[in-house]
Amino acid sequence: MTTAANTAGPAPEATPGTSRRRGRAATKRRSRILTYLGLTVAAVVAVFPLLFMIFSSFKSDAQIFSDLGSFKAFLPVGDLSLDNYEGVFNRVPAGRFIANSVIVTVAIVGLGLIVNSMIGFAISRMRWRGKNLILSLVLATLMVPFETIAVPLVFWVAKLPSIQWAVDGFLLKQGMLNTYQVQILPYVANALAIFLFAQHFGDIPKEIDEAARVDGASWWTIYRKIIVPLSGPTFATVAIITMLPAWNSYLWPLMVVQQESMRPVSVGMQYFFQLNPVWGQIMAYGTLITLPVLIIFVIFQRSFVQSLAGTAVKG
Repeated sequence: MTTAANTAGPAPEATPGTSRRRGRAATKRRSRILTYLGLTVAAVVAVFPLLFMIFSSFKSDAQIFSDLGSFKAFLPVGDLSLDNYEGVFNRVPAGRFIANSVIVTVAIVGLGLIVNSMIGFAISRMRWRGKNLILSLVLATLMVPFETIAVPLVFWVAKLPSIQWAVDGFLLKQGMLNTYQVQILPYVANALAIFLFAQHFGDIPKEIDEAARVDGASWWTIYRKIIVPLSGPTFATVAIITMLPAWNSYLWPLMVVQQESMRPVSVGMQYFFQLNPVWGQIMAYGTLITLPVLIIFVIFQRSFVQSLAGTAVKG
């Protein structure tokens, strides 16, 4: 037994390189654990208020307040019903508000994708004097709060002509107040969207343009058949960042829309605080106007992440 033990010899000592590799591996594990822990905390902070709103929309006010001191506030327990949702549609024209927001948001996103992408294409792909100055001025508008120009903008839209539908056809009237146009047009041009399009289009090799021009393609053909098909993730990202402010817009519609039939969902929330607030109905209304945004984000989240990751790598 002693001879066998002596033959085996002492265990090999760890080299400095092995120790360093083990140290780096342990550091990576700790960093990964801390990252996952931080993401978990952030997810809980973001998700729990949403769960509270959704589950409270099925509860009465008495049960909502009784569950606040326990974890039941975040669970679908108790006497659940759809009475709050029925009360929402009985108390306010919620269907009309939602339809107005859908019309305005779809128009802003659709027109914004066309207008902003064409501006970004002109800045990044075409050669003309002053394009860098124009891009700088566009980006400078990001530093100007909307509240500073809201009042002058109301004055101008009250004077501008608007096209309205009547029984006998379209009519041209003075003033855009209480129309869809006044809710759509100020949000079509978006400085951040122009910047994102210009950055992405600028990363596409310009040799493609030169080859297409040699073949007789116009700038419109290059934009429509070459650049746009290569920019799907960027279009999805811009659609999301354009949709969120349009759907959540409150101050501007509150200033320029006085007719109830033209108001969006965000302005409709104030109806529930005018007399006796019913918190179950407030939670139900909040759920109705939040779920569409979440569904659309889930649908486009892959393209959104791809676009952000691509921008980070290129930057």
